[in-house]
Formats: sequence, structure tokens, C-alpha cells
Amino acid sequence: MRMRKLGALEVSELGFGVLSFASAHGQAPEWAESIRVIRGAHDLGVTLFDTAEIYGPWTNETLLGEALAPVRDQVVIATKFGFDVDPTTGERLGLNSKPEHIKRATEAMLRRLGTDHIDLLYQHRVDPNVPIEDVAGTVKDLIAAGKVRHFGLSEAAAGTIRRAHAVQPVAAVQSEYSLWTRDPELEVLPLCEELGIGFVPWGPLGTGFLTGKVASTSSFCANDVRAGSPRFTREAMEANQAVVELVEQFATAKSATAAQVALAWLLARGSSIVPIFGTRRLDRVKENLGAAEVSLSDEDMAAIEARLARIEVTGERLPPAILKLSYR
Repeated sequence: MRMRKLGALEVSELGFGVLSFASAHGQAPEWAESIRVIRGAHDLGVTLFDTAEIYGPWTNETLLGEALAPVRDQVVIATKFGFDVDPTTGERLGLNSKPEHIKRATEAMLRRLGTDHIDLLYQHRVDPNVPIEDVAGTVKDLIAAGKVRHFGLSEAAAGTIRRAHAVQPVAAVQSEYSLWTRDPELEVLPLCEELGIGFVPWGPLGTGFLTGKVASTSSFCANDVRAGSPRFTREAMEANQAVVELVEQFATAKSATAAQVALAWLLARGSSIVPIFGTRRLDRVKENLGAAEVSLSDEDMAAIEARLARIEVTGERLPPAILKLSYR
């Protein structure tokens, strides 16, 4: 695969988010099968793998560490801190980015990942009770100690990114970004370009919706994150079919799949954009990586933009309790 830069960090132009191997989309798959898919993604050229301590919680990091152990020096592992989690129940208790908590969380993440360093350490959500300068300073200390290589922020506002970057250079900002979620374009993407920060879109396929494989009549089990999402009510999915139809029409014209076009659109938005997709299937990994070979011309991009301008996406991108943690 071709490579791109997140700050000074070189990674494959498409990354693999492994949240889907936790129970975020129904029952988690078998451990051995999960390892097979993750290792298969690396065999196909992926070098950036993304997880977090709250995925599982904790089990996702252990899985990723085991899967990548044979190729640890060939890959970039990104993970995230920022929440208190009940050690007995696994329940998320709230935000916590106090310096002492970051240090404890990092030590635990290193143990679960089975590594002596984390390549890219993100603050998962901005904690309004802890100055971002203190967070950046703590990660700076971890970098000096050799336990972390690069610093990232997730779902942070432009002003917060700028303040953090002044203390410790931010290599990457990760936020939801796709054909139907374009919030970062107003302030965050221009700032990242100004400061030389890479941008990592999560949800580039709209949690599956933009692939055209989620019917408007679909229902989701209680522990599937889409079950509580305003965009995945039946009414919203019916209203948002116009976005899917647009992607499918371009896919037909390019002899590609809808997923490939959705990812290719992001790749064409900027040379420092590195989308991370998630899937439990190796054939889908291979399909998604094919996006790198889909060429969208300036005329194609302009035509997509014109079509999108006439579509009003229905439903907030996240449930209210989660949405309120973003862009602070």
C-alpha cells in the first residue's frame, strides 16, 4: 500500500479499526478468527491499527497485542485513554484525563498490548475538568520516557487542538468524517492542515450504512451501537437512502463498490487523511483496501459535492449522551 504521514508518523494510507471485534456490533467473534483477520489485514499492507482501552473494555487491546506480536516492529498501534471504567463490571464511569490517571492507564495498556511502547496515544474525549495543557504535558513526559511515540486527540475542537499542540506536537486528530458526517470540515481540517497534523476519520463507511448493505428495514440487537443511534432509526435510514444512492451510482461508473467509493472520497480530500475502517471479515478488508485504486477526478469530486449539497442528512450522528462529549 501507499503510505501517508500523520505528523511525522508514517502509516499505510488506510488503517484498520478493531472495535468491531469487541461486542459493539453484537456478539464478538471467536478469538482465533479475529486474530486471523487482523493478521490478514497486515498481510494485505495495513500498518496502522486502532483500538482503545474502553473497547471491551480492555479485551480489544489484548486481542490486538496478541495478533500483532509477530510483526510488532512493522506496525503502528494506536490506542486511547480518557475514561474511568469500573474494574468489576466494565461500566464506563465518566471522563478522566488527570495526569496520574493517564500514567496508570498507559502502564495498563502497555501490559495488555504486550509492548514496550505505544506508537500513537490519543485522548479519547476531551475532559473539561483537566486543562488540555496538563494532558499534553503528561503525554510529553511519557514520550520522553520512551513509553509513547506520538500524541493524538479524538473528537477535539480546533481551539483545544491548538492549545495542546503548543505543549506537545499533535501527530493526529481522530474524528468521525464521511460522506454523511462532515463536521470536521469547518474548523478542524483547516487547522490540521495549518499545523501539519494528520487527520484520521473514524466511521468512514457510516457504520456500514454507506456500503449499501444496511437495509432501511434493518433492526439491530441491543448491544449493537447502531441500536441507539438517531441515524439508524427506520425513518432516518429511509430518509438517508439518497446518500447511498449517490455512492452506488458513482461505484457503478467506476466499476467499484460503494465502500470503495466512500473511502476513495476521503482519500481524495487531502494527502494527510488516513481513514480507519472496521470489519470482521477478511474479504471486506480486501475490498476496502481496493479503495486506494479508485481514482476520483476533480470533476468527480465536484459532482459528488453538488449532489451532496442537495441532500439533507436526517438524524444526529451519535446519541445525545455521546455527542455532547465531542468538539470541546
